[in-house]
Amino acid sequence: MKKFTVAFLTILILNSCNYFKMQEDEEITSEVVAVVKTERLYKKDLISILPEDISKEDSIILVRSFINNWAIKQILLQKAESNNSLEEVNEIERLVKDYRESLLINNYKEILIKQQLDTVIKDSEIEDFYLKSKENFKLNEELVKIKYLHFDKKVINKNELIKLFESEKIEDLEKLEKQQLSFKDFQFRDSVWTQLDKVLLKLPFSKDIMLKKSKLLQKQDSLGLYLVAIKGVLLRNDTAPLSYIKPTIKQMILHQRKIELIRDIEKILVRDATKNNNFKVY
Repeated sequence: MKKFTVAFLTILILNSCNYFKMQEDEEITSEVVAVVKTERLYKKDLISILPEDISKEDSIILVRSFINNWAIKQILLQKAESNNSLEEVNEIERLVKDYRESLLINNYKEILIKQQLDTVIKDSEIEDFYLKSKENFKLNEELVKIKYLHFDKKVINKNELIKLFESEKIEDLEKLEKQQLSFKDFQFRDSVWTQLDKVLLKLPFSKDIMLKKSKLLQKQDSLGLYLVAIKGVLLRNDTAPLSYIKPTIKQMILHQRKIELIRDIEKILVRDATKNNNFKVY
């Protein structure tokens, strides 16, 4: 009787397990929306692609498109796998492995760099770097130190504006700045090097004229009156001024620091692995 009871319970448990497995299989099967051989696309895979406020008609179009693209991808993938040789498949898997490892390592390096890299760069460091590599900093564009003013030709105080523009007094510059809302365009900081090509887009002067120093250039067209004063000019292949190349030098110094930091980290990792017997060479 005892043996019969045990046998009965065993059958009951097995049947119960099979029942729940059948229920689970049915539930999964009911969620399948597309099949390509052994690959399945489930309803849950479609939820993330649908915006919250999408209409029923648009959702149908979007889902059909997604399913079609998924099917094409699976069919192509299966065809590719069956038509590639074993050597080709192994090579692809090796490339995928290498790429994955590179991503992981580079991500880890970036984390370490963010944590440990000194990003503070003194002006003295920038100047030293510039002086040591000055000959390498050649311009591939023309630069000018320029101030210009563009205003409507119908302004009442035109002569006054021209006089203030020509002046090199700080108080006259301040007077101009107070009127800047009435100007169409302007640049009064002639101590800064500016790319000539960008300036030419705003001013109706030829490049040849703009490549010569001048205290005052005037030109009038249907858009208004233009005043230009060119304080300095640098040509292509001239040595780039420190003030202009400073942001680039900062990036170069930071790049050098990154390389040195990674080298130091790699040395420490190898040393620690060797010390802890995690790295051995036979």
